[in-house]
Amino acid sequence: MSEIDRSWLRELMSRELASFRESNPRSFEIFERSRTSLLDGVPMNWMVRWPGEFPVYVAEASGAHFSDVDGHTYVDLCLGDTGAMAGHSPEPVVRTLSEQAAKGITTMLPAEDAGWVGEEMGRRFGLPLWQFSLTATDANRWAIRLCRQITGRPKILVQNWCYHGSVDETFTQLAEDGTTVLPREGNIGPPVDPAETTRVVEINDTDALERELAHGDVACVLVEPALTNIGIVLPDPGYHDALRELTRRHGTLLIIDETHTICAGPGGYTKAHGLQPDLLTIGKTIGGGIPIGAYGFTTELAERIGDAIEEELSDVGGIGGTLAGNPLSLAAARACLGEVLTDDAFERMIALGERFTDGVQSVIDEHGAPWHVTRLGCRAEYLFSPEVARDGAQAAASGDAELDRYMHLHALNRGILLTPFHNMALMSPATTEADVDRHTEIFREGVGELVAGPG
Repeated sequence: MSEIDRSWLRELMSRELASFRESNPRSFEIFERSRTSLLDGVPMNWMVRWPGEFPVYVAEASGAHFSDVDGHTYVDLCLGDTGAMAGHSPEPVVRTLSEQAAKGITTMLPAEDAGWVGEEMGRRFGLPLWQFSLTATDANRWAIRLCRQITGRPKILVQNWCYHGSVDETFTQLAEDGTTVLPREGNIGPPVDPAETTRVVEINDTDALERELAHGDVACVLVEPALTNIGIVLPDPGYHDALRELTRRHGTLLIIDETHTICAGPGGYTKAHGLQPDLLTIGKTIGGGIPIGAYGFTTELAERIGDAIEEELSDVGGIGGTLAGNPLSLAAARACLGEVLTDDAFERMIALGERFTDGVQSVIDEHGAPWHVTRLGCRAEYLFSPEVARDGAQAAASGDAELDRYMHLHALNRGILLTPFHNMALMSPATTEADVDRHTEIFREGVGELVAGPG
């Protein structure tokens, strides 16, 4: 399999679209009605990017499966793009939510669960002090503000093709010259030119990192320890040691965003690989589906924060929100971390990630496809290039929107949901070996048809 017959791919895609339309009349009916009251017929604009001509509408989700309004059932390997990594509606979280909702949802006062969650986050990630938000985006925004206040420096540094939620400063992209910072393609209404706020380097490029930090104007480096939203791009051996040494040498704070990379283990990539960030941010996973984010920091940094912020102005400084740290979110986080996303659960999930990767690789080898699959803990992803990407630009260049859409819709029509935008699969505590093997079976069928050609 040296190259794909594009006319055959388009023929296969036409067949899959016709099958999708025929099989989902109720979803289509709801979609058409919703277009009169919702922008593009969906409650969030990226929902239009599912591979069919309209999204399927969910009727019920439980564990690692869901059913739609047309009566189809699916193995869910998307899991809310990590938001439902604990599985849909895990029993301990549902039970706790019911109990807490009856006792109060939001109060602007602390509840006892907050301290327990802070202690557990410290155990997992190694940072002793924590604050809470409702999203990882806000955790990142507020962490950046703290870093600017403490250091007196205006800029941040991120990796090319990173993803840190909807933080303005991170919607950037390197030009082909490798140094010019541009607004990322599709950046909607950027408030300022990101070159004014942000320096950008490729992951694994320590020379560029040192060059950009040498300007002396970077308050913090905000990184995913491995890229995850452009395909999984792993750090080279020694990269994180160099990142930590260089940030310390240049007086720059280091923020590790574990929102996606918690898939590496119960303490994320940070604990699994002994990283030493000044701050750590996370969201999505820790509430078992209930909105929550968190950011933690070292004792030394906490002292610097206390010296830099007047208590009387703490409520108008751009950090915090009325619903942040509410009792419902923290009760959900205590149940999820204490009873669902446990150390034992991660051991099983990572084993399933290995099984998924082995299955995909066996199909790639069987057909001689010029693709590869990469795994990070219980997360795995296949990219349509033979070389493993070492940076964001290489990963982006290996994308194939036409092939992506076919593989996604082929799987969806046969009861497998992958994460949109890329070919990512995630394991939950409720995922089974049979779920993983079903994906391998469907993947083999899809690649086989593609390779067979029209003859």
